[in-house]
Amino acid sequence: MKDIVEVDFLDIEQNEKYIEEIEKVIKKCFEIETLNNKNLYVSITLTNPENIKEINNKYRNINEPTDVLSFPMFQKEEIEKIIQSEENIVNDILGDIIISVPKVYEQATEYGHSFEREFAYMLVHGFYHLMGYDHIEEKDKIIMRQKEEKVLQELNITRM
Repeated sequence: MKDIVEVDFLDIEQNEKYIEEIEKVIKKCFEIETLNNKNLYVSITLTNPENIKEINNKYRNINEPTDVLSFPMFQKEEIEKIIQSEENIVNDILGDIIISVPKVYEQATEYGHSFEREFAYMLVHGFYHLMGYDHIEEKDKIIMRQKEEKVLQELNITRM
């Protein structure tokens, strides 16, 4: 299978376990959303709170660190057309996901579950933003959460 994920480390130490987890989770997301063989990939940057704060401020005008940022390259309707199409597009990026690894550790402790679960959730959450889903409206939040939980359940990644 072609690479569906590109991982970069920005001011944090490279970690093979992170890469393995990313590949496992994103592969499952692609499988569930029938994106395999569509010549798409996701760029994921793992960083620290200082860098994600700077990015959040630059692109969203929010001068605060956050856990995950997503920058989709397509509108939801465009992705739906890609999925339904028999044709493959030329190697293109679905979007970028940026995760603050220290924030993932902090939230895992805060919520009382493993780093693996919190990290997987950040990946899935970011992925579904790339797919055009959001959680601003309650009805949309319900749909997005159901999709996120389906991926985590299929990977047998639980809250505890």
